[in-house]
Amino acid sequence: MSGGKFRFIDPDQQDGFRRGIFNAIIAPRPIGWISTLDPDGNANLAPFSYFGLFSSSPPIIGFSCNTPEDRHAKDTLANARESGEFVYNMATRSLVEKVNATSTPLAAGTDEFEFAGLEKAPSVKVRPPRVAATPASFECVVDRIVRLGDREGGLATHVTFGRVVGMHIDEDYLDRDGRFLTQKADPVARLGGLQYAVSAPPFDLPRQFRRAREESY
Repeated sequence: MSGGKFRFIDPDQQDGFRRGIFNAIIAPRPIGWISTLDPDGNANLAPFSYFGLFSSSPPIIGFSCNTPEDRHAKDTLANARESGEFVYNMATRSLVEKVNATSTPLAAGTDEFEFAGLEKAPSVKVRPPRVAATPASFECVVDRIVRLGDREGGLATHVTFGRVVGMHIDEDYLDRDGRFLTQKADPVARLGGLQYAVSAPPFDLPRQFRRAREESY
């Protein structure tokens, strides 16, 4: 139990403080490295730390992004809305510099794969390419896009939910039982500010309800 003095923060009154503290506390956050295609067939690739897995059956993942002040929507959102497709690519420690490069604000239609020096690999069920160097990619079709936060003086956020229709997994990252070797892949997560993190050595922790059920027999 914390014994410190607590500070109360009203998000509606602390506009400049809000983003930083949210990002530092809701952490680590997995990175959704999302590739899309624009209507002209130009590839786009961008990282999103507001990203997560929402269901395994059906398999649903999602990412969110604010409406930028300089255009109607971020390229990833606009492309996903127009095409109904996107690809998630795992952001790993070995690729983190290239992940960071793809966050650079570039003109619409610029190919971030080329900008970051990344090789494309073809998808099977969707049109957007995937990152060839990553150990795991998910092909997704858009299930729905939800607009949130329409309040006076605030920016809207769009959460894009996608149903996974195909997975590409490097066999070197699967054990004999077909389980994915997360620690070997070394995925990168976001913390607050400019900080990133990688997975610490994993540990097992039995679920309490299972232990209680076993002890009752």
